[in-house]
Amino acid sequence: MQIHNIMYLFVALLLHIHTVHSLPASSSDTQTVWATPHDSYSSSVGVLGCKVNTNRIAYWPQSIDCDNICISLSYGSRTVKLLRIDQSQGAYDVSYDAWNYLTTGKSATEAPTAGGAVEMQTKNLKASECKDLIKTKGNVLPLSAANSMNFLASCLSSDTWVGNNYRLYNIADSVCSLGKDESCELDWPTANQAKCPSTLGDTSKLDGSPVYNIRYPTGQTVLASTNEIVESGGSATLALLSGPRSMMMLLAWSAILSYWICSS
Repeated sequence: MQIHNIMYLFVALLLHIHTVHSLPASSSDTQTVWATPHDSYSSSVGVLGCKVNTNRIAYWPQSIDCDNICISLSYGSRTVKLLRIDQSQGAYDVSYDAWNYLTTGKSATEAPTAGGAVEMQTKNLKASECKDLIKTKGNVLPLSAANSMNFLASCLSSDTWVGNNYRLYNIADSVCSLGKDESCELDWPTANQAKCPSTLGDTSKLDGSPVYNIRYPTGQTVLASTNEIVESGGSATLALLSGPRSMMMLLAWSAILSYWICSS
């Protein structure tokens, strides 16, 4: 009976410590999330993948707004900046390559790792801090002229970063497989449709602006529009739980198992 009481107290103490350490950081704009790897680029607001770094994208459950599109994500001593330009169904997804780098220190193409949700810290940054992730002239946000107007109109209704830093292109899909890679002009608020050199919303096949995904968990590079493999990855490994909080959980479960064995 005494052993059972000691085991119970030990488990309770471990779970209490884990709960305390799992609380968000004291900074008002820093929070803890359980980040999961995501291997297919998309953007719910029409950001064009051929003109941004698709290996540094956040797919958060919150809706996309016109200012908070840049975040940092940290794990241990490593931190990456991510563009938050797509909305998930509830998970805190992140580009597979970014997740792999944070958990292992290596690119997913070099040393692909399999794993699930990992506890990380995130906070909002000024949108300008993610300019290095945008490959347009002037590092302005590249949007689809045909598919981004609802989002863009909401950003143009007030003084926002996106409203002051965007460029429209006549590309019909976020993986840049359809349309024309040409800039369009918008006479806002007189007009709510852009004018392009070619027909707006052109859906002819677009060559020369490919978007690539890094496939989970193999690390293979594939063409986003067809899933055709263009480069083989490294050997996949399994990510083990690491860090003090994960160790607390392992110890707690070990104690629970020991208690159950002693009770039976």
